[in-house]
Amino acid sequence: MTARIGSQRPRHPLLAVDAVHAHYGKSHVLQGVSLQVADGELVTLLGRNGAGKTTTLKTIAGVMPPSQGRVRFGDEELSRLATHQVAKRGICLVPEHRGVFKLLTVEENLLLGQRKNSPWQLADVYRIFPRLKERRNNGGGQLSGGEQKMLAIGRALMNAPRLLMLDEPVEGLAPVIVEEIVAQLKVIRAAGVAILLVEQNLEVCTQLADRHYIIEQGAIVHEATNAAFLADDEVKDRYLGVGIL
Repeated sequence: MTARIGSQRPRHPLLAVDAVHAHYGKSHVLQGVSLQVADGELVTLLGRNGAGKTTTLKTIAGVMPPSQGRVRFGDEELSRLATHQVAKRGICLVPEHRGVFKLLTVEENLLLGQRKNSPWQLADVYRIFPRLKERRNNGGGQLSGGEQKMLAIGRALMNAPRLLMLDEPVEGLAPVIVEEIVAQLKVIRAAGVAILLVEQNLEVCTQLADRHYIIEQGAIVHEATNAAFLADDEVKDRYLGVGIL
């Protein structure tokens, strides 16, 4: 049973995942996942390695269809749509591996992701990510790991997302780059983009999030507001193996 502590679920969510199951072959990976994200909200999906976090993002994005359950975005059912159709509705997934085109310049990477009539232009991305502006003529393969993460996020913005899904955006990055990305995500959220964040760095998560979900063995086992999560060391230790932040 899912524990809900001060969860304050949105009454009219932008994204609603309802009792979703998903399989890799015979492996039952997601077992009734339900979560919600409101317009302009930042929500994290936390859990140990192999718990089902990335699979949840892929299922929402249409990379793998749910075997049972529903994914709704606004008033539309997404459960049987292909990935490109989901993206057109305004959901963008930035995967852990970044997906940067290494032989294209930074600017070419960004323009490749631009949707027609997108409110996000190069100037907007360069304002949020000044490192990208400085390196706009460099190839994607010449960037550091942190810069490639910024490029992947910037390219997703050019696709005009209403919901941005990020899989481990600060994993393995130097603290100074982590601080930059945290600041940049705050700006993106302030611009009205909802964010669903998968991340192991709990300090980053608690700096950013309105609410948290914890997934274990393919099922949501806990949800809470950021304040309630910060105050509950027992939950952090039981499900995430960490103590006091």
